[in-house]
Amino acid sequence: MSNILVFYQYFSTPAGSWGTRYYEFGKRWVAAGHKVTIVTAVYDRSDLNVNGVVSKKRIEGIDVVVINVKLSQKHRRSRRLFSFAVYLALASIYACLKRADIVIASSGPLSVGVLGLIARWVRGRKLIFEVRDLLPEAWAEMGALEEGRGLALSRALAKACYQSAHSVVALSPGMAEQIHKISPTTHVKVITNAADIDLFGGEGELSEDVARLAAEKAILLYAGTLGLANSGGEFVDIAAELTRRGDDRMQVVLIGDGSERAGLEERAYREAITNVTFLGKQPKTAVAEWHRAATAILIGFKPFPIMETSSPNKLFDGLAAGKPIINNTRGWIAGLLDESHCGFTHVPGDVQAAADHIQRLVDDPNLCGSMGRRARQLAEDRFSRDQLADAYLSLFE
Repeated sequence: MSNILVFYQYFSTPAGSWGTRYYEFGKRWVAAGHKVTIVTAVYDRSDLNVNGVVSKKRIEGIDVVVINVKLSQKHRRSRRLFSFAVYLALASIYACLKRADIVIASSGPLSVGVLGLIARWVRGRKLIFEVRDLLPEAWAEMGALEEGRGLALSRALAKACYQSAHSVVALSPGMAEQIHKISPTTHVKVITNAADIDLFGGEGELSEDVARLAAEKAILLYAGTLGLANSGGEFVDIAAELTRRGDDRMQVVLIGDGSERAGLEERAYREAITNVTFLGKQPKTAVAEWHRAATAILIGFKPFPIMETSSPNKLFDGLAAGKPIINNTRGWIAGLLDESHCGFTHVPGDVQAAADHIQRLVDDPNLCGSMGRRARQLAEDRFSRDQLADAYLSLFE
């Protein structure tokens, strides 16, 4: 049995509206006989509530330490940096004092890597550094961090984490390639986000509102952030293109929140684009219901090359639900969909091609159904939570 200490600021259970990677992995590691402690913060899309500066909970056998620091994608940069700093200061106590055989530092934010370095070099712990986003390069590409001392220090920190870790976990093959360019000798294992086979692939009746829309329209579903990196505007463009073609058989449904949501809603209202619906944040159980009702799942990022390495939860949710994927990234996801024949890829911004793909699926139920079945099979064969949790266990051993 190992004592596993995880630093991850965005922990959530399915009752929240965020990914449940460490909830799912943690309870499986507990079942395998390990003791798991997760030190987290209060993300506005999670379901965690706290009293006092630090709150301790036991969830499915996992010891969850919640530091009362509020995090939100809507916060200004200064507040986000302050929140990261406060979390770092308080969590460093656990990095120094908490008994652990293995420490996992899951980034972003990149500052979490400091906790891993403390555990590695001050206490001699085995360190696994997990890369969920390629930072700071993603910041640099999107203009959030300009060339200068801050970017140089961030790159030095990332390299130190790669070289200090006993293993680095990358969430996609593209991330692994970029990490090896920076640190060629680092041991990197790809453990993607996982498909929740049970929740998203389960049966169940639809609620009245969802069932009514599904009976009237083919639902094109996006469930994720509407922020700087995401193609929220492209989804509205797709809805407008379908209207321009006189095709009223589809409804674009956008679940999620973010810094660009208000502007997108205002635009849809101003331009009278009525075949797009904004639902805001929803608990994971409701997101799964919408997946059951959907005809196809939309995945879209703005054309930053770094986003071609992403491993978005929405991909794996769509696969688990057995739905065709409409994707605009040109990286590993495009290759996966092409080789598995379970979706289409178009160039970012090419809404005519996206609309063509959508109309093809709606016009051909047999094609839509066969792609959906292959998507589900792919989820079961390569991306189940049990398989990926076991992949982590091999690193522990």
